[in-house]
Amino acid sequence: MSSRQSVDAAMALREEDMERILWTDVEISARVSELAEEMSEVLRDSEAAVVFVGIATGSFMFLADVARRITIPIAVDLVRVESYGLGTESGGAPRLTTDLKIDVRGKHVVLVEDIVDTGNTLFWLIAHMKSKGASSVSVCTFLDKPSRRKVIPEPFGEGRFYRGFECPDNFVVGYGMDFAELYRNLPYIGVLKKEKYQL
Repeated sequence: MSSRQSVDAAMALREEDMERILWTDVEISARVSELAEEMSEVLRDSEAAVVFVGIATGSFMFLADVARRITIPIAVDLVRVESYGLGTESGGAPRLTTDLKIDVRGKHVVLVEDIVDTGNTLFWLIAHMKSKGASSVSVCTFLDKPSRRKVIPEPFGEGRFYRGFECPDNFVVGYGMDFAELYRNLPYIGVLKKEKYQL
């Protein structure tokens, strides 16, 4: 089976669970390439070393794809922050369960997130990176859902805010994002049918 056939099979696997598909794998790939090109150009002149920090688990596909397209030297690390549990609504105060292994003191951190909705997690993580001595922090989110924003996660220092797509106020899955740990492996972003998560 070719890689294209494998993608088509994965797309069909759970497509019946979707209300609609927002972005296909082809659209996602094109946008990730654009983001990587933009960040590579901006960060090329950074005097500080650059560390991409993925926020597990939702960002793993996006982090891997964007890191492969970055054309400057970077280090990569992961943190794990819990705020959703098994539900569809952010639980509020984030809880760090896995911290960095890399020392980010004096470095430029790029926080890589799957989706920003309330902003609570990123607001907390930016402060956490500051406390670890990062010289600046950028945010790179695959999806941005400004309609749900409660706090503004402002980058600091020479940091910038990068986003892939603006997301409507729907519960979305795929490309690393889940409901109860399912659907992460879908290569597209889809709106999950309500009957699939409302019991």
